[in-house]
Amino acid sequence: MVSASSRQTQHRETKRERMELRVATSAKTLIKRAMAVSGMTAGDLAYEGARRVLDEHERMRLSQADADAFLKAVANPPAPADRLIKAFERHKSVVG
Repeated sequence: MVSASSRQTQHRETKRERMELRVATSAKTLIKRAMAVSGMTAGDLAYEGARRVLDEHERMRLSQADADAFLKAVANPPAPADRLIKAFERHKSVVG
């Protein structure tokens, strides 16, 4: 379900753009049911679905072991490799 703050932000922006979609009958039925249950428009449902997909895509979820390894590496970073040092030196000489 949509939070009140995201619904308010969504409704403050003037809706001027239009999208048309061709969907299967089963998708249309599902969307209509979701509209009836949530009180949202089809456009609002599409917006929320897209926002959730992007949230999941942009958020990294780590297991506890991976999170521990990441935090350990951040707290105690390894010394830079010779190739990295040389690359930075080349970059400085080119860029200034």
